[in-house]
Amino acid sequence: MARLTLPVIQGKVRELSSRGPFVLYGKANPFVAREGIPYLALALAVAALLYRYCGAACAVIPLCVFGLLLLLFRDPRRSSSAVALGVVSPVDGEVVKVETTSKCAVQGEAYRVEIRINSFGTYTARSPVEGRIMDLGTRTGELGPDCPTNALWLQTDEGDNLVLQFRDYRLGLAPQAFLRFGERVGQGHRFANLRLAGLVDLYLPISTRIEVEEGQKVLAGIDLIGHLPQR
Repeated sequence: MARLTLPVIQGKVRELSSRGPFVLYGKANPFVAREGIPYLALALAVAALLYRYCGAACAVIPLCVFGLLLLLFRDPRRSSSAVALGVVSPVDGEVVKVETTSKCAVQGEAYRVEIRINSFGTYTARSPVEGRIMDLGTRTGELGPDCPTNALWLQTDEGDNLVLQFRDYRLGLAPQAFLRFGERVGQGHRFANLRLAGLVDLYLPISTRIEVEEGQKVLAGIDLIGHLPQR
């Protein structure tokens, strides 16, 4: 995701404002993530060619590869009602740790919720809240120290700041956001391809009411991680 400066973000916001109400991004995908469609098509084409010219036995391996890729890139549609001030899980997985921290803290001390990502869960990460994607490279004091610039910063309309940091990349494939700085995203809407990330840290304001426990299974865009404070 390309880095933008604050003036560019502000210009983008003014441009969107001039067009009327903000558009919430994160529209529905097919059953599989778009990023995986070329790989699935290739595996299926190889299976078809081997079946035609070499027999059914030779097509078994590419068909197995196709099945594994289908599991990896699966991106099921999920219906969930928006929860006011709610924070939903960005990924399918298991809560590993819930703790307080000052590293990459949001407006001082923060909660850090660590989630182990299910490799065969949904392929795309979903926004935990409705808000705007901000640029960590332009932060001006809201976020604490030691916050990597490759993390994702979301800011709600109420001014609450949340940070997602993906790590433990397999094969060196880092997640890739397909929304840009300054754009808005709805709660539970898709905003990034997880690829082969193994863990995600979700940093929340310390005033958040946490709703999960360590060891709990969560589904992206559906299960609540917590509730942000009322203003």
